[in-house]
Amino acid sequence: MSAIAYSICATNPNAHIFTVTINIPQHREPQLNLSLPAWLPGSYMIRDFAKNIITLSATANEQHINVEKLDKQTWQLDTQGNAVTVTYQVYAFDLSVRTAFLDHRRGFFNGSSTFLEVIELSNWPCTLEIIQPEKYPEWKVATGLPRANGTEIYEFGSYHADNYQHLIDCPVELGDFDVIEFSVANVPHYLVFAGRHFADRERVKNDVSKLCQHHIDLFAEVPFSEYWFITNLLGDGFGGLEHKNSTILVASRFDLPNPNKPKELSDNYKTFLSLCSHEYFHAWNVCRIKPEEFVPYDLSQETHTTQLWAYEGITSYYDDFSLFRAGIIEFSDYLTILSKTMTRVFRGVGELKQSVSESSFDTWTKFYQQGPDAVNNIVSYYTKGSLIALWLDLTIRASSAGKFSLDDVMRTLWQDFGKTGIGTKESDFINIVNKLCAIDITEQFEALLHTASRVDLAPLLSAVGVTLNRTSYKNLNSVEPTTRILDMYQPYIGAFYKATPAGLVVTVVEQNSPAEQAGISVDDVIIAVDQLKASEKSLPALLAHLPENQQLDCHVFRDDNLLRLPLRVTNAADIAVNLTVSDAQMCKNWQIII
Repeated sequence: MSAIAYSICATNPNAHIFTVTINIPQHREPQLNLSLPAWLPGSYMIRDFAKNIITLSATANEQHINVEKLDKQTWQLDTQGNAVTVTYQVYAFDLSVRTAFLDHRRGFFNGSSTFLEVIELSNWPCTLEIIQPEKYPEWKVATGLPRANGTEIYEFGSYHADNYQHLIDCPVELGDFDVIEFSVANVPHYLVFAGRHFADRERVKNDVSKLCQHHIDLFAEVPFSEYWFITNLLGDGFGGLEHKNSTILVASRFDLPNPNKPKELSDNYKTFLSLCSHEYFHAWNVCRIKPEEFVPYDLSQETHTTQLWAYEGITSYYDDFSLFRAGIIEFSDYLTILSKTMTRVFRGVGELKQSVSESSFDTWTKFYQQGPDAVNNIVSYYTKGSLIALWLDLTIRASSAGKFSLDDVMRTLWQDFGKTGIGTKESDFINIVNKLCAIDITEQFEALLHTASRVDLAPLLSAVGVTLNRTSYKNLNSVEPTTRILDMYQPYIGAFYKATPAGLVVTVVEQNSPAEQAGISVDDVIIAVDQLKASEKSLPALLAHLPENQQLDCHVFRDDNLLRLPLRVTNAADIAVNLTVSDAQMCKNWQIII
């Protein structure tokens, strides 16, 4: 079978423009339709990538042929079966993990935002020629795309893909990046850092290696021949997107471990490792084990599924827990992380209004396009899903007398669905769990998925030596739980904010909180409370010195209107969660890897 030949060149880095050429061989169709995806797997929002295509033209037999645009992302060519060359420009100036970026320092592109699909020939093999910019001889290439003969690793040159879906599943980084190579289970891994950093390279390599080994051991099989962690380091940033043999990450350069502090394990570094863990786990769970609605993907429009609680929630459970199981953090550290996750779920009333299956289905609008009401009206299938995963893990361990765990669910899913390419139904999860438990828990399981209610984890945690305490927030502008239960007065307003030169800009208002009752809204700018200027430092200090339930004048700007609102500050309720070990020996029943 002939191949569709793509090429890409960083034509004008200062104008952020890639030029793409597609050489389509002779074919049988009189017309061909070219289209760009509207979204990409793992990021469930219509992105309309085609908006970044600037110009597009086509020639056959050295003559221009007619190109008709059919809709926002589709072009039709009158080819009469002749070989055709299509040329177009792509504007690339997005630092996220989803699209493309180009300047004089680096280039990056996801195929889904860059390479047009020849719809009638989508199963044809593809080649990709990545052309080195003459101005940047020091640039290299990082990608999970297979290299053609004659192209060495990190080199510009020829790459190939089995078909269009394979082509767009392998993002590409260009530039003078740093790379750390290591091997896990005899599989080469590449940790690419695009951007200046100061990391302890050996420590990052060792820690990420441990996480990779954990996940490979869990599934007992490696589904790729190499793996790439392609990381764009910024002053501040966070994000990740999974692919079958790579992931694109965005992180702060200061999230990485400080070589001057070899024993420090900062919260930011733990978060970075958790991100690596999360995206690597996805190589099995969602890239290969996936809902039936995603087999195959339809990237032209929204594809709804109620199962994202499993694909993001279970992955979120393992991303942090694996840090402990891989020996990177202590169990007490893991409980602290889990406490914060529980607090994020339990703090609002969103989970009492939206079930986790509804959250999965509505991700296209309610989760990926969150409004200021999110904390009060929706629940995250990531965090709530991770608590359901915890419930499943502890329930299976208890019901099977420690013989099975959630690990066995994942291994079964891999064998029955990941390796076969068959998509899952909700009933598949239920049937697997029932078999492992040797009892029918369908009713409880379905209630967790389809009912907008709390997950009662206290009894299950108690059975493995962990006590769940309800406590207050750590401070006025934090949703972290206190490390101990306080009997003293702790002011609470239920509004969270970020400090700006103009004042305290409100980011969240919790339902039924003093802030809501006062009429404070998201995006209000608090400038004074009780006739004193409000700042990140002064406001908590002021409230700590005033009596409970005293009504205070709160001055805010809403747009350009100055409002005086009556704020009555209350004592902080026990909204947060704090987990502590009550029996270290019993904890081993949960910690053990089965």
